[in-house]
Amino acid sequence: MDQALSPGLSDLDRRYVDLLKKSLTRQLSSTTYSILLPRRRTIAGIAYQVLNALVRAHGYEVVRRGSARDRREGRDWPLDAETMVGGLRLDNLEECVRCVVRDDVPGDLIECGVWRGGSAIFMRALLAVCGDRERTVWVADSFRGLPKPDPARYPVDVGDLLHQRDQLAVSLEEVKDNFARYGYLDERVRFLEGWFEDVLPAAPIEKLSVLRVDGDMYKSTMEALESLYPKLSRGGFAIIDDYGAMPSCKLAVDDFRLRRGVSEPIEPIDWTGVFWRRTA
Repeated sequence: MDQALSPGLSDLDRRYVDLLKKSLTRQLSSTTYSILLPRRRTIAGIAYQVLNALVRAHGYEVVRRGSARDRREGRDWPLDAETMVGGLRLDNLEECVRCVVRDDVPGDLIECGVWRGGSAIFMRALLAVCGDRERTVWVADSFRGLPKPDPARYPVDVGDLLHQRDQLAVSLEEVKDNFARYGYLDERVRFLEGWFEDVLPAAPIEKLSVLRVDGDMYKSTMEALESLYPKLSRGGFAIIDDYGAMPSCKLAVDDFRLRRGVSEPIEPIDWTGVFWRRTA
């Protein structure tokens, strides 16, 4: 994104935002560790499940040593970071938030699928840095992982096993604790707890300026877009986290855009994240 689109920051604010990114992604650490994710139906995957169950029963986790590049590009599942999206996608999120504040694009900000809450924490921090005193950050998640596939409505998701990944099930209490540790658990952060199909259609949101979707599956991605994209203001940004990594997510986005006649070009962020700015 063109740097000229967004308002400038003071040197102190710039240093704070950069430090926050590195803290949320754990790029501050000289050594990072990531959760092992072997394929479940392989010998290695079965062995991992047995071993990790034994290890976790004693309060530990089987991990691998990560790399600075993986964290920068968001290619791993970090052991203790508040976000797995990586530095490049946080750079994009910063530009989008600063841009809508500068251009006075009406609407709140939302992330659908928050894991440990890091990207939503970052959005709330950016509003503070930019001097915005009006917008709310909405935090939407089941707070118990991904839903099981719904073959009748979304046959594309048949065989999806993400609902079995307990690493994705982060409780509402843990996410709130993370907001509190960074000093951003306040009245301008609101939580929507439940499956997207249950909570998003009735969410008391009037307008949005930033819509960030991290739903992984066709079902979750489509439900978020159908419920919330009509509320995205002109000049606002739609950000999709899994477009390059998850074929089902990409198909949901492409299907939605085709049905709704969304013609704004999709712009890449990194190897998986994409975004576009709504103009119509």
